[in-house]
Order: sequence, then C-alpha cells, then structure tokens
Amino acid sequence: MSSLIRNAAPDDLTGLTEIMNEYIVDFYKNPSPSDNKVQHLIQTLFDKRQGIQFVLEDNGQIVGFATLYFTFSTMKADKIAVMNDLYVKEAYRNSELESRLYLACINYCIEQGYANMTWITSVNNNRAQSFFKEMNAVQGKDWVHFSIY
Repeated sequence: MSSLIRNAAPDDLTGLTEIMNEYIVDFYKNPSPSDNKVQHLIQTLFDKRQGIQFVLEDNGQIVGFATLYFTFSTMKADKIAVMNDLYVKEAYRNSELESRLYLACINYCIEQGYANMTWITSVNNNRAQSFFKEMNAVQGKDWVHFSIY
C-alpha cells in the first residue's frame, strides 16, 4: 500500500471534484453545487494565496483532502489559517493516514508562520470531535458561532 499526502495539483481536478461532492452531498447532506463552482474553488487554491488544499492519495486514488483558508485575527494581530475541511473516505477514518493529513495542516501552518489554525465541525459529528480531542486539539468555549445565509 502506497500512500502520500501532498499539495493538490491541476491533475487532481477530477478526483478532488468527486471527493468534495461526496463530502458535501453524501456526508453532510447538503445540496450538490455545480461542478463548475467546485472546480473554480479548487483552482483558486492552486496558487496558494487565499488558501491551500492537501490531498491524501492511496494507491493512486484520492481518498481524502484538507482545505486551509488564510485570513487574519485582530486579537492576535497576525495571520491565521482556517481548516475548513478535513475529510477522508470512511475506510480511512480513525487511521494513521487521517492523523497524518491533519498533522500536515498543522505543520504547514507552523512552517508558514501562522499564529494559529482554527476550525469548526458539526455538533453532530461526534467522531470528528473525538478525533480532534485525541489529536490534542482544544475545543473552544469563549465564542459563539453565528452565520447568515
């Protein structure tokens, strides 16, 4: 078994589109965005200015991905990264490969000098919450998350 975690590249467009749709529609039960929208998002991340995407490849197939978006924190007066996505196919959950994908995000943020990496997960995603706690992540208690659609 040959596995690799690497930056997403233009040749990954089709595979990333497929796994991102699996994540959006099958896992989170959201409406399917058009392939054009998903592919535009992926292509935006190739230049690594607004964010970056990592892929988990196993035996030549994309079986997971993680997305970091770059922004700033007034409280830290510094740049931060938001891990918007960390997704692996079911067979890879709670595996060393999932841990390595998560650690690739952390290492990238450290190497690039980000003040921190933050993220949210669904209140119902108990498996992810357990995974993050096992990885020594600290659950926020000081802020209430709001959004508007």
